[in-house]
Amino acid sequence: MKLLIALYFFILATIQLGLLLGLYHYHRSQGELRPNQYWMSSLIVNILALLVFGGGILVIQGLQKPEFNFTVANSLFYIAAVFQLLFCKSLISPISKRFKYGFALSVIIFVPTFEFLRIYGNYEIRTTFMCVISLIFFSWQIGMLRRKRSSEPSQQLMYLQYATAVELFFALGRLGVLASNGFTISQVEQIPQLLILLTIGQLVINTLSYIALGGYWAERVALANAKSKSENEEIKALLSERESLISGLLKANKTVATGALSASIAHELNQPLGASFLNIQFLQKKLAEGSLSVEQSQEVLSALLSDNQRAANIIRSLRSIFSDGKIGAEQVELGELIESVLKITKPEIQSKNIQVVLSLSSSVLVNVNRTEIQQVLLNLINNAIQALAESPSTAKTLKIESHDVVEGVEMLITDNGLGIPVETQSHLFELLAGSNKKSGMGLGLWLCQHIIARHGGSIRYEDAPGSGAQFAIFLPSIH
Repeated sequence: MKLLIALYFFILATIQLGLLLGLYHYHRSQGELRPNQYWMSSLIVNILALLVFGGGILVIQGLQKPEFNFTVANSLFYIAAVFQLLFCKSLISPISKRFKYGFALSVIIFVPTFEFLRIYGNYEIRTTFMCVISLIFFSWQIGMLRRKRSSEPSQQLMYLQYATAVELFFALGRLGVLASNGFTISQVEQIPQLLILLTIGQLVINTLSYIALGGYWAERVALANAKSKSENEEIKALLSERESLISGLLKANKTVATGALSASIAHELNQPLGASFLNIQFLQKKLAEGSLSVEQSQEVLSALLSDNQRAANIIRSLRSIFSDGKIGAEQVELGELIESVLKITKPEIQSKNIQVVLSLSSSVLVNVNRTEIQQVLLNLINNAIQALAESPSTAKTLKIESHDVVEGVEMLITDNGLGIPVETQSHLFELLAGSNKKSGMGLGLWLCQHIIARHGGSIRYEDAPGSGAQFAIFLPSIH
């Protein structure tokens, strides 16, 4: 008889242990959503209670005063019931510290109380005591599960509620059997078969309630995975939309780049073509007057050839800039390059009564594309000329400096004009950002920065001492 009852407890402990191990491995594969700590703790403690109780049945001498391990086993059953109740409570609202401390105190009270009943009570009193506690816990648990299901329908919680109701029914049955029993039970063999059946039945249903708890967690995992899958699909759709948008922007950018190239060519060709136009007008006038000398014709034709060559070089330079091709560098002495640009701008400088101050102390060579750096200097000097032309100052000065610095050469182009407004300085080098000059297209400074960056250098703007604008260019030296 004792062996058979103990076997029932060991079988139920084995089933619950298998459930625990299965849930543990499933938990490891589902790292994002963890099982509730209360029902997992309840399952672990309940397994220990079944094992201790089963072992106690094998060595029990009598039911009047059983061994201390029965106090341990029943205390573990109580703790397992408390954890399961806390789980149901956590479904409705967070567990407060006061609530936790209250149940911890109840455990502390339960252990000496049951130990007192073990020593001074009898089998009927102890069983009645445990059945009354079960009825209170089961009723409370059913109420909380009903509240949870009313706000969040769940098939697994419905199973748990039904299982708890069956446990409640079995606990009532056990009380009924004890009340109808006409003699005192002192030996295991004297326990009524119906009472044993109800007790084992209650433990079996308790095992099913743990299965329902595991099913509820798996249900939550499935819902979370479904939600995650739905969100992933939405993210994929958004990413696809983003890729389409980027593709459209790239196409639009190509269109803008093409327009920028056309505008840049017009902007850069304006200077040599303007010079050619003036020379052609001069040539026509002299031919009409019949006073064109051989020397003048040769000078004008040389200028036209030079301007034509400049225009061709500008087109090649701009095309290489937008294609990011090779820059065709050569060793250049910056002083000579600056003087060549000043020769081109000399007529404009003289017409505006601008004084040019040169301070060219650089001695190292730089490896650059002559035409491209020439275009940068030409743009900056022309900008300075236009700024000085608009300045009310009578002493108009353009200062050009070059000096050696660490790893390269620095050039400074400074004018004492009105300078650049503060609100414009932050986007001064942006493409098509606009210009403070009425005729500007917002391309010159962007091209200057693009060219200098292609050569591994940098360009920056700063207010000139006193008043005016100053552009600083750094180019790395050959070594």
